[in-house]
Amino acid sequence: MNVASFDQLWVYLSGNPLLSLLATLLVFALAVRINRAVGGTPLLHPVTLSIAMLIMLLLLVDMDYATYFEGAQFIHFLLGPATVALAIPLYDHRQRVYRLLWPLLLACGAGVLTAVSTTIGLAMLLGADPKTLLSLAPRSVTSPIAMGIAEQIGGIPSLAAGLVLLTGSIGCALGPTILRLLRITDPAVQGFTMGLSAHGFGTAHAFARMGAVAGAFSGLAMGLSGLVTAFLLPLITGLLGVG
Repeated sequence: MNVASFDQLWVYLSGNPLLSLLATLLVFALAVRINRAVGGTPLLHPVTLSIAMLIMLLLLVDMDYATYFEGAQFIHFLLGPATVALAIPLYDHRQRVYRLLWPLLLACGAGVLTAVSTTIGLAMLLGADPKTLLSLAPRSVTSPIAMGIAEQIGGIPSLAAGLVLLTGSIGCALGPTILRLLRITDPAVQGFTMGLSAHGFGTAHAFARMGAVAGAFSGLAMGLSGLVTAFLLPLITGLLGVG
């Protein structure tokens, strides 16, 4: 194929929204293979690796984000159903959840309060502007919830989503090591901790590495933290004078 015909093919493909969807799926599949090849280390999480590879690809082909998102928005739409689907394994372990309900609620409230207050406090000390503060505040909940909260309180949804991914990457990398150092072996506690601190990343890690019980409790933590954050965040930001 000569250069002219290749250019014509690229013009045709780049004008098709499904190219972004195909590129996203192929990049993620490649990232999963790379992660497995290096022993499944959370330092090279498939999602984080996919983001870096997609950014390089978009820069290479000179495609703006709006054009990319036009085709990839179907995957974005699936974030919501995927989060709701976590209720299925949770239902299988509902009896254990009932027994631990109050400790779990207290742990979730303490986790959300600590995450939000320390994040806003440190950002204020470093001189962040109000819009950035309001985008940072919901960083400890899963992306679709964080984006909705950020939009409602006056933050930047896209920035909040990026910060959520960064938080999840760090939590997924450090969480298992901290759990080992603290000698925490109960899968329910492990999973709830990962879901509370690393939301979607932590939940995926819990299902893959810690078992179904840990995954179920991680999904519970992710959902509860989103719900609690939606209620507490406006109060906390108001008390701290943000907004």
